[in-house]
Amino acid sequence: MKIPYLAALVAPVALACCPTVAAQSAAPVAKAYVIAEIVVKNPVAYETYKAAIGALVRKFKGTYLVRGGDVAEVVDGPPPQGRVVVIEFPSLAAAEAFEHAPETLEASKIRHSSAVSRLYVVEGAKP
Repeated sequence: MKIPYLAALVAPVALACCPTVAAQSAAPVAKAYVIAEIVVKNPVAYETYKAAIGALVRKFKGTYLVRGGDVAEVVDGPPPQGRVVVIEFPSLAAAEAFEHAPETLEASKIRHSSAVSRLYVVEGAKP
């Protein structure tokens, strides 16, 4: 049996049986970001929202990059209003799953009643 023929038979089995091998051979996926500007109107209620949404961010494999950070410098245009939040997700699908999850939609009701916000999902640069 020739070696290339054997490799052609073994490679699909290795990819199917070994997720690590399959992940290494898969094309890299762009990360995605949820970006928010939030003006808090009711700080007590907003703390309840922060606790609920923080757990959901972790559940959906998100990572806070900015959480209420102060704007260091406005380079062009008007400054953002209120808090700035940036959450990184491993993919656009993960960010959208987070935003559309029933638990997130329920927690968002608290944000809507305690703050004025602008949120959007942005796909990162392709690796």
